[in-house]
Amino acid sequence: MAKLRVALLAGGWSGEREVSLKSGDAVFDALDKSKYEVSRYDPRDDLETLVRDREQIDLAFVLLHGKLGEDGSMQGFLDILDIPYVGSGVLASAMSFNKKIAKERYRNAGLSVVEDVVVTRGGDFSVARILGALGPLTVVKPVAEGSSLGASICHSHEELEAGIEKAFSYGEEVMVERYIKGRELTCCILGNRATEALPVVEIVPNPEYSFFDYEAKYRPGATKEICPAPLTETEALKAQSCARRAHEVLKCRVWSRTDMILEGKKIYVLETNTLPGMTETSLVPLAARAAGIPFSKLLDKLIDLSLEEKGPGSLP
Repeated sequence: MAKLRVALLAGGWSGEREVSLKSGDAVFDALDKSKYEVSRYDPRDDLETLVRDREQIDLAFVLLHGKLGEDGSMQGFLDILDIPYVGSGVLASAMSFNKKIAKERYRNAGLSVVEDVVVTRGGDFSVARILGALGPLTVVKPVAEGSSLGASICHSHEELEAGIEKAFSYGEEVMVERYIKGRELTCCILGNRATEALPVVEIVPNPEYSFFDYEAKYRPGATKEICPAPLTETEALKAQSCARRAHEVLKCRVWSRTDMILEGKKIYVLETNTLPGMTETSLVPLAARAAGIPFSKLLDKLIDLSLEEKGPGSLP
């Protein structure tokens, strides 16, 4: 039986380039070479080669985090080349990557979201009015960015001004949310029309980190990830239900990971990642192991789900 020819795409142009390369290394090492013929491409340097090789590629495994990789851009490029790929399509990727649009979808689906104010570069906004609407503690983040890049927790008028300015260095729109002190949870969903939820993970950053920021996510030992999360059965099922609903309303396919905050008995949905990290410290492999799925078998499953959706009638 012929091996499936897989193009592994990692690297790219975004601020998450190094994480993407690490994800690529981990996935390359874990893919079963008896089943797959794997070629690596860094789109930053190898786009022409990818175009030239398109007839020799059965499936692209996209591990590009952040802009021009996770936002629908690369998915559209692969669609033009007629190369099937692992993960969500253009529409789902673009909606999920834009926090403002994703939150609108969550709200319309009845999911709980944190109150926010969105400001635009050059627009008329007042820091005082934002604090009046959201309270003295806020979280600032770029509307379209990943891995907590450009995000800040702000405790004062001055910090909020500085946080907004910092976030504008990453994009034209900035979201300011009411700060919620609760338990940080994440849950991965696998599937297309039929889905399954992996065990919920609780993320506990070390005291030196105020939240699960870029360094806390990717520096080994910077956080404690507990899986399965120490939740009641009701809480765990609710978190999985929220993640599944987010996956559905954003029209995700194959896999996604949704981040949430548990405050008291209420779960707030924060955001959905359509191309989660796959490094040695990443959360999806951890949840899969807790479910009894080794890393290589998880990759087999993602590939099978992607081929299931290949061709006419596939999801957005």
